[in-house]
Amino acid sequence: MIDASFALGKEFLLPLPLPLLPSLIHAAVQDSLPQIVASFPLAVIEREGRHLVLDRRSRRLLVLEDGSLIKSFSVAVGMPGWETPTGEFQVLSKTPHPIWEHPQSGKRIGSGPKNPLGSRWIGFYRDCNGRDAHDGDRWLTIDGCVTSGFHGTPHRWTVGRAVSHGCVRLFEEDIQSLYRLVKIGTPLKVLP
Repeated sequence: MIDASFALGKEFLLPLPLPLLPSLIHAAVQDSLPQIVASFPLAVIEREGRHLVLDRRSRRLLVLEDGSLIKSFSVAVGMPGWETPTGEFQVLSKTPHPIWEHPQSGKRIGSGPKNPLGSRWIGFYRDCNGRDAHDGDRWLTIDGCVTSGFHGTPHRWTVGRAVSHGCVRLFEEDIQSLYRLVKIGTPLKVLP
């Protein structure tokens, strides 16, 4: 939870900012979904076969097939300095119950409620040139490969925000649904 607090009398503290409830995020985005889709280039929408379109600006992931919308998800994307990469990609890997490894310390967290990746990993980007950037709290230097993908999160309040280190976070129930909808090689277009 965010550590910034606002005192209301002496009875209790209210954390700020308040986390958005998933139902509120879903309702707000459903109302604006036609406008979001209409803003995409036609070639992106009408591609043949099943494909994904991630719009970083609206923090929305669409599953499309032959120009028809199959499913839409609210997502969290990369924070400034750690933006989710843009361009053309494809699903490179799918891992149920992934093990997360801290990029600097090497500490590993297995499957379970404390795993930052949730219950599923769908990789789409890999760059082995390392990374050096500030994440808002500290400077991070990562030697070796940096990967980005879709995954769940135990921190539901982060979905709908730009808070990750380049990955795309989904609600746990949504990553499980997405996992069933894609296969290795499914194309992905990430828009700015």
